[in-house]
Amino acid sequence: MPLRTRPAARRPAPRRPALRRPALLGAALLAVAALTPQASAATDPAGSRPDRDGRLSAIVRYTEYGVPHVLASDYAGLGFGTGWAQAADQVCVLADGFATVRGERARWFGPDAAPDASLSSATTNLSSDLYFRGVKDAGTVEQLLATPAPAGPSSRARELMRGWAAGWNAWLAQNRITDPACKDAGWVGPVTELDVARRAFAISVLGGQGRAVDGITAARPPSATAAPPGSAAPPGSAASPGAAPAAPDPQAAAEAAREFFDTGRYDHGSNAVAFSGATSANGSGLLLGNPHYPWQGGRRFWQAQQTIPGELDVSGASLLGTVAVSIGFNDKVAWSHTVATGTPVALHQLTLDPADPTAYLVDGRAERMTPRTVTVEGPAGSAPVTRTQWWTRYGPVLTSLGPGLPLPWTATTAYALGDPNARNLRGTDTALALGKARSVSGVQEALARTQGLPWVNTVAADAAGGTLFTQSQVLPRITDELAAACSTPLGRATYPAAGLAVLDGSRGACAPGSDPDAVQPGVFGPARTPTLRDAPYAENSNDSAWLANAERPLTGYERIWGTIGTARSLRTRGAVEDVAALAARGRLTVADLQEQQFAHRVPAGDLAAADAARACAALPGGTAVAGDGSVVDVSAACPVLAGWDRKADTGSRGALLFDRFWRKLTAAAPAKDLWLVPFSAADPVRTPRGLNTSAPGLARALADTVAELRAAGIALDAPLGEHQFVVRDGRRIPVGGGTEALGVWDKIEAPWRAAGGGYPEVTHGSSHIQAVGWDGSRCPVARTLLTYGQSSNPLSPHHADQTWLFSRERWVRARFCERDILSSPSLKVVVVRERR
Repeated sequence: MPLRTRPAARRPAPRRPALRRPALLGAALLAVAALTPQASAATDPAGSRPDRDGRLSAIVRYTEYGVPHVLASDYAGLGFGTGWAQAADQVCVLADGFATVRGERARWFGPDAAPDASLSSATTNLSSDLYFRGVKDAGTVEQLLATPAPAGPSSRARELMRGWAAGWNAWLAQNRITDPACKDAGWVGPVTELDVARRAFAISVLGGQGRAVDGITAARPPSATAAPPGSAAPPGSAASPGAAPAAPDPQAAAEAAREFFDTGRYDHGSNAVAFSGATSANGSGLLLGNPHYPWQGGRRFWQAQQTIPGELDVSGASLLGTVAVSIGFNDKVAWSHTVATGTPVALHQLTLDPADPTAYLVDGRAERMTPRTVTVEGPAGSAPVTRTQWWTRYGPVLTSLGPGLPLPWTATTAYALGDPNARNLRGTDTALALGKARSVSGVQEALARTQGLPWVNTVAADAAGGTLFTQSQVLPRITDELAAACSTPLGRATYPAAGLAVLDGSRGACAPGSDPDAVQPGVFGPARTPTLRDAPYAENSNDSAWLANAERPLTGYERIWGTIGTARSLRTRGAVEDVAALAARGRLTVADLQEQQFAHRVPAGDLAAADAARACAALPGGTAVAGDGSVVDVSAACPVLAGWDRKADTGSRGALLFDRFWRKLTAAAPAKDLWLVPFSAADPVRTPRGLNTSAPGLARALADTVAELRAAGIALDAPLGEHQFVVRDGRRIPVGGGTEALGVWDKIEAPWRAAGGGYPEVTHGSSHIQAVGWDGSRCPVARTLLTYGQSSNPLSPHHADQTWLFSRERWVRARFCERDILSSPSLKVVVVRERR
């Protein structure tokens, strides 16, 4: 069982007095009318509730940097205002995503082009369409919507979805699209509540079926005659001509699974830390959230405040196309999420009927697979494509899990993917419950009641000084005992390595079990969740729950949740060092959180730069042999490495040199050869350490780095920001921070393009950042930053305004309370309504 700590005794937070909706709405509207001439149309309280003829409406109040504060009298109205405001900022990106979940990408963008990977890991539009059209044809989302709460979505969640679709449609009907990415495009159009729900479903299965789309849509029986007439075998499928595929090698599969589920390799990650009242200046808790998500495409965050007076008042960010604030704060509690290490899927190895490769045996009896024949339209003038997917009691048959883990369908064996989040459409209810929580106890209760988070942890702090870390994600209920009894030879390798169970599908007793407190069958209940309460700090940087607090490690959980007693990433090690030192220092404020966000300390540099500089200076003749065999004078690099400030600030000289050197060295030298002091579970934050200057490839990495920078015309001591930047509106914006390999809290991932000047674009990294505390008033003390701005439209004033703030390490003062919203010098009030 996971280790839990008993909450420290605290004075209960005072209950928020009940608010009368009409009174608060009226007061807000009168204040708006008095303070802002342009808001005169908003003085009618009906502007925030359905008209008598059933038309939806809301009030959207914009403050600095285009942050909308959506005010409505019910959930449908709140969804309406949110859908309207999201459409205004992100119409093209959102429309692209709706084309995805409708299975229309091949028609509009061509079958062979690649999606933006925001809603699945499909490598082509055709593969994406085959999967999502299959979901649509099967009525999967309709069935989930019809499932009564708590296993299915609540009426409030459905009303939000209905309203969001209506708000999107109203914006399209009443506005002209200016974004050149989709201006006059045929693929932009109205949506339905079902489209919004399908997008929520795609996000729920993003870590499971969504990552296996290519393997699901390519799966074909070993005999082409088993397929329905007219279906075509995709290249590389089991039905393609050639020798029978070999069974996967267990050790190779274990390594592939480890890489596939390594959270450090995702294009989303995160840091978050909560500090208790014992460490703060005033006894209140503090929260710093720093998610790492893509800077382009449909997995961007979008900021908003959502208010139904007397019912809900929450500010924060949500993923595009979702209807509720997913990370944020209210007047009593703040929370953030980090991508968790729990393995959200399981494989079931099927023993096939010798007479029929589309039938499998369970307890000696044959069960036929269910064919799902899908037709996808191509571009105008092209023939449609029809293929068949195969589904079992466990889930879809697949022939690979990522490019490195083939799962061949042979005459005797096939593999099915079990993904419990394919039955989870509860994410909106979880977000709403978190937004209403009044304490970390309330956060914990909300997560236990709704159980809607598919692939993230939660870190939270409250105004009374409490902290929480919990890995409350939906996971298949696979205990170590079940894995030991039911793993196939493949599973005996992949489960310890990656938490990926491969269970014997021929035995009914080997299906995942159920917990009595789980809202759906086959998953862990909240009592089994790794949880830490009221520690001085609770931190996560995408490693397992073990070191959420280094002084109070969590143990006792099953392998599927993550590892215990294993080496941590450099980002985790650096983060734990930083936050433990802050907690020990005490008297913390929101300003300390802001400073931590932009401290830009490079843990890899602290561990290795001085040793690398000495090794450089000791090279005979100041030269080293590059990978191409050339001899390179590296002597000029030695003092640069020695003099570097060990930071990734835009002005740091030597940061770029070390970055390029470190990437090359860690790619060439195995971790076991890199350090003199190996990892020790008794000292996990400080080990491994001591750069092995005799490590294979160190001199070559230096030579290759120097040669690379010189060939690109980049000075060895160039400031980082001159070569790590983005271009917006024709202007370079320097970007600080560093890659995963360096361990920088402010994570920035950018592809190297020497011809473009170094790192000329950020693909993912720090996104919606929030630093939150309380000072005893009704209004939280909050500073936020959306690194890439609210809008993808290059013509919007909010396309890059916060990117400049991010570059300059400046923040946005969050306006939460009415007086703060109404006193904004940028206040703009818009009443939005349906027209019929």
